[in-house]
Amino acid sequence: MPIAAAAASATPTDFRCTSAQVTTTLTPGEPGAGQRYAQVTFTAKPGQSCNFQGSLPVSLAGAPGITVTTDADAASAPLVTISDGQSATMLLHWTGIEAPANQVTPASVTVVAPSTTDPRGISSDPNITLPWSLGAMDNSAQAHDLIVGAVTAA
Repeated sequence: MPIAAAAASATPTDFRCTSAQVTTTLTPGEPGAGQRYAQVTFTAKPGQSCNFQGSLPVSLAGAPGITVTTDADAASAPLVTISDGQSATMLLHWTGIEAPANQVTPASVTVVAPSTTDPRGISSDPNITLPWSLGAMDNSAQAHDLIVGAVTAA
């Protein structure tokens, strides 16, 4: 008599993070010589495990003329897995030395989580919108970029 194999009940571990699996914050970095930095920090909620690779799509509200680009090294970034309170960060870099007439202050920054469905099949909006409280960005012909780095382990 054949014996039926039991169905696997383990949750796969290779899932990209959803917005519902992480708490996300925006914190200022250390400025220097007109260079401005911030960290987007993703912290896994209790009982959650997920991963990131490379950089994530980012957009700014209220900042016409700012071009969002990805750091060239982000494409080869390693997989970063976080779980149960562990964090990962993503660097944002821009300049802030132009005259006020050549600057713009975003209202918010939106980061798009890499997945919309978690391992349990629960869907969530991938957009993570955070208020921008980090001051003005240069918005001139010479300087108008926000450079997004890869997600790295914190």
